[in-house]
Amino acid sequence: MPKHSEEFLKLAEDAKRRIKQVSPAEAREMISSGSLLLDVRDREEFEQGHIEGAVNISRGTLEMHISDVVPDKQMPIVCHCAGGNRGALAADTLQRMGYKVVNLDGGLKAYQEDEDRG
Repeated sequence: MPKHSEEFLKLAEDAKRRIKQVSPAEAREMISSGSLLLDVRDREEFEQGHIEGAVNISRGTLEMHISDVVPDKQMPIVCHCAGGNRGALAADTLQRMGYKVVNLDGGLKAYQEDEDRG
């Protein structure tokens, strides 16, 4: 995983204060209850491996494409990236756009580690 700049990490931390973060277990429960799982990593990352059932819209094109994938803003969304930072930024943006969204704390890495333990 690339090293993030201090500015990027500060933006992500600010976003995390405005959104709801959920644990891997909470994310699994939400997904099994019908929430959309949104992977905001780049397509290349997604193609290397992803959580089954996830929809991929990279963070860079999120605002342009989210309404095509999720026309109903009441549809609950579980957002994630690789480690939790891009997902937090994406969740913050989606929340400002009026979506019901949470971010998977720790991202795909935490989800997979939790799965390995379970």
